[in-house]
Amino acid sequence: MTGAARAGTVARMLLLGVLLLVSGGCGREPAEALRIGTNVWIGSEPLYLARDLGHVNAQTVRLVEYPSASEVLRAYRNQALDGMVISLDEVLALAADDLQPRIVLVIDVSHGADVVLGRAGLRSMADLKGRRVAVETHAVGAYVLSRALALNRMQPGDVQIVHLESNEHAAAFEQGRVDAAVTFDPFRSQMLRAGATTLFDSTQIPGEIVDLLVVRESVLEKNPGSVNALLAGWFQAIDYLGRDEQDAARRMSVRQQVSGEQFLQTLRGLRFPSRDENLAMLAGPAPQLLVTGQRLMAMMRQSKLLPRPVEVGALLAPAPLQGMPR
Repeated sequence: MTGAARAGTVARMLLLGVLLLVSGGCGREPAEALRIGTNVWIGSEPLYLARDLGHVNAQTVRLVEYPSASEVLRAYRNQALDGMVISLDEVLALAADDLQPRIVLVIDVSHGADVVLGRAGLRSMADLKGRRVAVETHAVGAYVLSRALALNRMQPGDVQIVHLESNEHAAAFEQGRVDAAVTFDPFRSQMLRAGATTLFDSTQIPGEIVDLLVVRESVLEKNPGSVNALLAGWFQAIDYLGRDEQDAARRMSVRQQVSGEQFLQTLRGLRFPSRDENLAMLAGPAPQLLVTGQRLMAMMRQSKLLPRPVEVGALLAPAPLQGMPR
């Protein structure tokens, strides 16, 4: 074979190799961005801070905001979301319906952030007897109200429950359509400015109200890389909040429509667990969330908020956290 022929053969082989690489790459479907749902809740804001700081790539994770937790749950049930930020009682309800949620992160623990607010002049839960109370159906509000009533030796029938989405509470309160509401910030602050008083808050049920990052079981199998990237972005945002809380609060307060100082004030009702604290809650021979979840499940069953018992341990998915570098 002449030198020219050899050169032509090599060129054809190189071209064939390039074509094979290109065709192989085109044949592979790129992993779709995770669709993670949130509602207007201060505990979810570090996710948006992570996106703002460039720690969460839109091609890997797409954050989808809904006006209320109920709408987030509906979207998940309708297969419009791969995951979401929701509370533990909501996870138990999804599991009872065989929707296979898996908890990959405890994002916050409520310590006063969830409240029952009443009109000026109402001093205790007992003063709500016969009154109209706004509560979001199928969300943490129903559980908070149930616990507040039970701890004050009251029954659900002692109040008139008005089912409203969380973003409707403040307007209903100001217009006199309800006498009280089970709510959280930013609606809590709006109602307090309108003259509401606090009748009950989550400090009275420590450790029972937690917000969780949940994904479908199938997501952990098909797209673990995106879950890992989301967790890494979360902790980078939490680190930034610790280093420069003023700038972090300024960024996060925009979507909440409050000032940076007001946002920091509302954060006092929450605690963001560290990675090690998360591992203690989700992993090991006796995960803290297993104990909390079993206790919560028993309370929900007793209050008829859960149709059947679920296996709480099967909902915990610590593997992504355990695989993160320290």
